[in-house]
Order: sequence, then structure tokens, then C-alpha cells
Amino acid sequence: MAGRFDLPRSTRPVSLSADTSLDAHEAQILAYRRMGGAGRVAVMFRLSESARRWSIAGIRRRHPEYDDFQLRRALARMILGDDLVRRVWPDRELLDP
Repeated sequence: MAGRFDLPRSTRPVSLSADTSLDAHEAQILAYRRMGGAGRVAVMFRLSESARRWSIAGIRRRHPEYDDFQLRRALARMILGDDLVRRVWPDRELLDP
């Protein structure tokens, strides 16, 4: 197959993780290409949801006293930053994520 995968094995793509072989990276890229745009978008949404769940789990582990609303506010602070969280909830204290 011609294209960007014709690089010498010593040339690693910038986005390649240190723990990922070039063969595994190439297989993943080819799988994403076969999925088409809608498939890649679906994967992106699943990965985003997984990241949100893992983040909430981490906040919950660090702050078991937080209720669900506090967990969401702490996550919002982590993702959106202090300024926006203060604008959304001006009368609420900032919570540590």
C-alpha cells in the first residue's frame, strides 16, 4: 500500500505512543479508514464518554463526600476552567477536581 505508511521503520509518526508498535498504529489507522466518517464519530463519542466516566470516578475517589451535583461541577471546573464555572454557578464555591 503506497502512502504515508511507506516511511522507514525508524521514522515514527508524531502521534505514535511510545508503547505502540508501528504495525499496531498502522492497523488502527486502516481500521479507522474502513469505518468511514460516521464510524469514527461514533468512536469519538464513546471515547469521550469513557473519559468523562473515568474523570468522574477519579474525582469521586478523591472526594467521596461530593454528591452527584458536586461531581459534575468539579468535572466542569476541570474541563472548562475557573472563569467559566464561576459564570455558570456564581453563587457556588469552586470545587477541587
